[in-house]
Amino acid sequence: MPQRVNPFCIAATLLVGLCTSVTAQQPLHERIDELIAANPEFVKSAAPIASDDEFLRRLSLDLTGTIPTSADARAFLDNRSPDKRRQLIDRLLASPEYARHMRQVFDVALMDRRVGKYVTEAAWQEYLRASFAANKPWDRLVREILTADGSDPQTRPAARFSLDREGEPHLLTKDICRLFLGKNFACNQCHDSPVVDAYKQADYYGVFAFLNRSYLFTDKAKTAFYAEKAEGDVTFQNVFDATKATKSAMPHLPGDVAMAEETFAKGQEYVIVPAKDVRPVPKVSRRARLAERLASRDNPQFARASANRFWAMMLGRGLVHPIELDHEGNPPSHPELLDMLAHEFVEMSCDVKAFLREVALSETYQRSSELPAGVKDVSPKLFAVAPLRALSPEQLAWSTMQATGLTDAERLAMGKNASESAITAKLGGNVAAFIRVFGGVRGQPEPQSLQATSDQALFLSNGAQVRGWLAPRAGNLTDRLSKLSEPSAVAEELYLSVLTRRPAADEAKDVAEHLTGRDTDRVVALQELVWALLASAEFRFNH
Repeated sequence: MPQRVNPFCIAATLLVGLCTSVTAQQPLHERIDELIAANPEFVKSAAPIASDDEFLRRLSLDLTGTIPTSADARAFLDNRSPDKRRQLIDRLLASPEYARHMRQVFDVALMDRRVGKYVTEAAWQEYLRASFAANKPWDRLVREILTADGSDPQTRPAARFSLDREGEPHLLTKDICRLFLGKNFACNQCHDSPVVDAYKQADYYGVFAFLNRSYLFTDKAKTAFYAEKAEGDVTFQNVFDATKATKSAMPHLPGDVAMAEETFAKGQEYVIVPAKDVRPVPKVSRRARLAERLASRDNPQFARASANRFWAMMLGRGLVHPIELDHEGNPPSHPELLDMLAHEFVEMSCDVKAFLREVALSETYQRSSELPAGVKDVSPKLFAVAPLRALSPEQLAWSTMQATGLTDAERLAMGKNASESAITAKLGGNVAAFIRVFGGVRGQPEPQSLQATSDQALFLSNGAQVRGWLAPRAGNLTDRLSKLSEPSAVAEELYLSVLTRRPAADEAKDVAEHLTGRDTDRVVALQELVWALLASAEFRFNH
């Protein structure tokens, strides 16, 4: 592979070497905290470490996509071990719910909720789930996605990334740069970016040149494949260039040198020569070269974008924010930290679980979402206070099913046959309704908004689906509450089940007052209490 010459990357490498040589013996999470705390403004506004209940709920949502059961919440809150947070992190990362959640996160991130046309959504999602369950290294997963052409049944699901974009090279160029390099080249197809000096049309077409020879091929059985030719050069014009000068592009990544290509005699370029109803296979696949070079541990842009994306998944925003606008005019809030994280991500062999574990162990991740006394406003760039984040449609769906006890009831009904896969198979269909109401437009990146729409409010307040889950059923929350005689016990089980915390004194008093005089319709009164907490802002946000 040619030597990279990007001066920014060389500087970053030198800086990382300096940082790691000083503190290499410290755990990564401690080095994270040191670099975050190095900003003088941080000291003035840093929130205290989150309480156990706040930490438990946040971590469960971030690593498993759902709130914990009341039994798990009670056990954690009552645990007096000084190491219980570390134990919880390890347990959640090892859980099958972790793989299910990561499947959901990256299904949305990589496919923008597109309809499965050539590869079923179920096959693709199972491919992602199995990959995260096996803790497949991130670089390997990305290479598989970029190289899969659909011809191998074992890897066909990974081809959905390209096939369900119709193999369209411009769309793939933009999405690959955005997702895996942190560079939004949306307007570079026609010209240099007018707002980002570093985003050049020549770099866009350098990536495009890896893909322009690929196309959608359909065989006699109407099965689609992502095929590739051995010929096809790339030329482009800048629409703002009055001379209409035509330029050519050879395959290269932004800031990198062009790829050296082997040449073959005419007629010798193919392993399988193109013919009618025959999928051609070239001796040299530019697309395979793209995967090799882009998702390489030697590619600092890939390491940087990857570390920033996983950091944002846990902290609610990237060190470079937005995460897909990485350029010199939008520098990271903590340059040394991002350099270090990118370096360490590669050093740990792109191990996603290991990386998330270190982030979760940091005090930076574990800070409260409540502003310190006397502080009215804190810049989110400081990472001094945990941000308020709306639950994703999937998180809201699974958390609502857990809060109402629907998942508990199913576990009870399944008995010894209960498992995460069985629960998902049984209840996964319920998620679709939440996606319709809370999700974004198919084919477009998911919006992030803290403002609820009228449809969303009505869905939670009057929706038949959620209200149906409140009806008493063996093992669900209403059933459990109906078996408790003391109002204080009702309040504790209610709040632990829905909000993952014990009630305050005034909240317990409110529960007792609501139940007073309701002996004849006590079940209805209990359902009202559950619904009130489900409809609260505290439930709908991660904090």
